[in-house]
Amino acid sequence: MSRLQPIVEEVFGAGASIPFSARLPGGASRETWALDVVTGSERHKLILRLDSPGAALETGAGLAAEAALMRAAADAGVPVPKVVAADGSYILMSRVPGESIPRKILRDDAYAAARARLAAQCGQALAAIHRMPPSCLPQEAVAEDPLRRWRDVLDLLGEPHPVFELALRRLAADRPAGTRRTVVHGDFRNGNLIVGPEGIGAVLDWELAHLGDPLEDLGWLCVKAWRFGSPLPVGGFGGYDELISSYERAGGHPVDRDALRWWETFGVLKWGVICVMQTMRHLRGGARSVELAAIGRRVCENEWDLLRMLGENPLPREPRKSHA
Repeated sequence: MSRLQPIVEEVFGAGASIPFSARLPGGASRETWALDVVTGSERHKLILRLDSPGAALETGAGLAAEAALMRAAADAGVPVPKVVAADGSYILMSRVPGESIPRKILRDDAYAAARARLAAQCGQALAAIHRMPPSCLPQEAVAEDPLRRWRDVLDLLGEPHPVFELALRRLAADRPAGTRRTVVHGDFRNGNLIVGPEGIGAVLDWELAHLGDPLEDLGWLCVKAWRFGSPLPVGGFGGYDELISSYERAGGHPVDRDALRWWETFGVLKWGVICVMQTMRHLRGGARSVELAAIGRRVCENEWDLLRMLGENPLPREPRKSHA
């Protein structure tokens, strides 16, 4: 709490008060606070994200970049919280009403009407994200080979996972020929959306934005882990046709459904490797945590999902031969 008052006074003046504040769960290197700020007769409902003590040197540039991305997203028509103020150590933004917990969004009666709109709204939001100018990304952002990156991560973990190795080989053999490069959100999924009775109120968590194939975002949204037990493939709340048609109507380029399936399969692989990473943090003593230990069971779930997907939509077993 002692860290909040100087920031609030810097933004709103010495007379500003904080009648309400609550630290929100999640985040090890960054803190997230909900707070109300009163200035005169006005009450501002806000969210503050800031570096945890001792982490500023590692995360300050990331927060500044995230604020720039959110401002560019707003200019492109993406629903995001309004950035009130930001510097290298914090972002102060408007508090958007609604829910971000996926199981509530998918089950509570209060969001029944919203659920019917979400897949189409996701398509509209993603089309807007992919219109954002690449110049809004940090200068060091480059388009990297996602398969190579996650193969390297798996190799560094030193854990044998034959299903992941198979998936990497099969995905490499039938990589889509897409050459478009746009801003990619990097973690657009159920859980990173604020949803109200009318649907999407805001897209959150921009720290993984990068330059890449726009279908990466659509495929990640369809990964089974983000359905939270629902049979509906798009975030647990909609179908492929709703997402694709809305994305194309909103100005997104035509979607190659085979390429979308490739990126969905890649997303399952990526999440599986992340689960291994998180579990190893616990097992190797980097961060002793029951939560990290429990995520280890998700590894085999992703292996099963990959085998099912490769069986339903088999990819060539041999790499395509060059015609050069």
